[in-house]
Amino acid sequence: RQGHTCVTNLLQWLLVPSCSDFHAAIVAANTMIRLSDFEQYAREHLAKKWKDFHADGACGQFTLKDNEAAFQRLKLLPRILRDVSHLATETTILGEKISMPICISPSGSQKIAHLDGEVAMVKAARSMGTCMALSAYATCSIEEVSEAAPDCLRWFQVYIMSDPNVTKQLVFRAEAAGYKALVVTVDVPIAGIRYASVRNQFEFPLKLPNLESLNVKSFSKIPNSAAATWKDIDWLRSLTKMPIVVKGILTVDDAREAVKHGVSGIWVSNHGARQLDTVPSTIEALPEIVKAVGGTAEVYLDGGVRYGTDVLKAIALGARAVFIGRPALWGLTHSGENGARQVLQLLLNEFRVAMALSGSCLLFICVSAVGDLLN
Repeated sequence: RQGHTCVTNLLQWLLVPSCSDFHAAIVAANTMIRLSDFEQYAREHLAKKWKDFHADGACGQFTLKDNEAAFQRLKLLPRILRDVSHLATETTILGEKISMPICISPSGSQKIAHLDGEVAMVKAARSMGTCMALSAYATCSIEEVSEAAPDCLRWFQVYIMSDPNVTKQLVFRAEAAGYKALVVTVDVPIAGIRYASVRNQFEFPLKLPNLESLNVKSFSKIPNSAAATWKDIDWLRSLTKMPIVVKGILTVDDAREAVKHGVSGIWVSNHGARQLDTVPSTIEALPEIVKAVGGTAEVYLDGGVRYGTDVLKAIALGARAVFIGRPALWGLTHSGENGARQVLQLLLNEFRVAMALSGSCLLFICVSAVGDLLN
């Protein structure tokens, strides 16, 4: 009931964007007023090995820390006396309308966080009018998630598996179930080293219905292909009419190569800093990749997004949308669908405030004007 009241008040604020209404909504939210509140709740309520699995970064976790810190090194210089009485956050990704440029990343094993898992997450995305990307390592099936929210914009994430028939069948199932894009994660030829998961001897505690035939137990023994090349992207394009988004790009050269192979989207990502440590933060890698792609493919970003100002900075630097992983899982841990929705709502509210206070009322103005304000 408390969560419902919070969301109601926040939605009312969206209709009348005054400071007093915003702060009233914050008070109504009680203690869950920012994403770190949900993070703290998850830390306190998840079993240690499951908490560590979602929170852990690779090796010394230098990139994990820098994903967030790099956003704060970018400073905004606001413009004043601009009409921001009507804020518009709607946009499109690959031609599909979404209410805001904040979407949900493909995180695996979501039933670790809540019994309803990915079904609750897709319902939260639907209620907020945004996109959810479903992981191949989900604890709910491709079809189950589709049936739970058939009118939600859904993308499906896949790895290039050692057995090409497994990959092929996943692609066919996703297309048949109405998923609108295929996200190919390319930065996991082998598993990265995550000390906490190694120490905990982590094994997947639940079935992975999309990979049931592989009987995946340990992340260190994932069935991904270490021999994958750009030819596999060409092969995937031959299998489906879904547009392909390549996830895990950090360099200009790889972004250009992806475009040569006909992808529709470039997803700037370091896998939540869970693979190779000491690589650049995603917000640092973003501008040069956007410049190199030159509008031939849409560019998205994940990693370290914790505030509405982070969203604003990513959009200003050329991202079409940002995707959140861990924060959505914190919300799911807190109260399932409602918690995930609250996380999205809080981030949207902060983004709207950041737009208004920086002097931007439309997303395209964020790109053309606010980009010049980034110091």
